[in-house]
Amino acid sequence: MHSQLVVSLSGIGPQTLDRCADLAAALDPRQVPLSLLVAPRELGKAQEWVRHRTSLGDAVVLHGLGQRRLPAYEAGLLLMGARLQMDAIGLSADTFAPRRCVASPGTLIALAKHKFNRCADAHAVREVGSGLATLGRLHALTERTSFGELRSLALVYAAARSARRGGLTRITVDARDLHRPGARQAVLDAVDIALAHDAAPTTYVRLPSPRLASAA
Repeated sequence: MHSQLVVSLSGIGPQTLDRCADLAAALDPRQVPLSLLVAPRELGKAQEWVRHRTSLGDAVVLHGLGQRRLPAYEAGLLLMGARLQMDAIGLSADTFAPRRCVASPGTLIALAKHKFNRCADAHAVREVGSGLATLGRLHALTERTSFGELRSLALVYAAARSARRGGLTRITVDARDLHRPGARQAVLDAVDIALAHDAAPTTYVRLPSPRLASAA
């Protein structure tokens, strides 16, 4: 069973725009699209770049609501506000990725009420309506205080192991980490080794439904 590969990018904003563009340019020849984790209030002048990238095949995913105990009512208000901000800058998203990779039960209820299709958390990509999930652990370079060669190797090895097993291989990077020596190359090495194991690049938006995958 071949793996599917999703690469996501968070931390997109004016201060990280050059790093975001550089990573996207390195992935383009590899034919690997990005799932752009967008927090609309943080985009600023980067919004034009995001619109351009979506025209090239990247996918927009709403990013936010990291509180573990956020109740459904409050989550719904925040989701409505985020969607209004997205509309105002000409972007839309029906897939959601929580900050800190954890969505509260209240957030999941609010996502269903507000017609989101998917939620990508730390362990799976879940269909909001049915509750079905495509399992796949998120592999990341996230701890800025302890970033180094060992963390780079860990990302590469994790991507290789996941791709060999088949299923879903997920690599994520925070653009704020890309200034650190070796971070960009670690992400590209992880992508390359997943591709070498025949992982098929896709995005959270285009990922096949678990129902379709189970019927195949």
